[in-house]
Amino acid sequence: MKLILLSAGTLALLSVVLGAFAAHGLKNKLSEPLLHAFSTGVEYQFLHSLALILVVILAKLFPNSLWYWCAGLFIAGVLCFSGSLYALALTGIKWFGPITPLGGMMFIAGWAVFVIAALKGYQ
Repeated sequence: MKLILLSAGTLALLSVVLGAFAAHGLKNKLSEPLLHAFSTGVEYQFLHSLALILVVILAKLFPNSLWYWCAGLFIAGVLCFSGSLYALALTGIKWFGPITPLGGMMFIAGWAVFVIAALKGYQ
């Protein structure tokens, strides 16, 4: 769980840095749709950083190996979803676009595992 907590903190820190970069460094350099895509990546990265912290807390309260799966899916989701949006916005290469839904599916799967792990915690 220590590695997950460190990952959460690192992803949160990077989301603040990237958000500031978008607001101050990219505002006049990217088109509105690309800036929006970048900002969406930042938003989802930050939200799932907080979700990872919650996973660590819940794993301590309700020990279960499913929490590791949940965390792994959230981290993979951030890398694929947010990472592809950053790459698309910064390079304009449309090839990154199809990776974004895969990251979204990882988020969905992570939340499904979250629900199952939470249900198992209350048995």
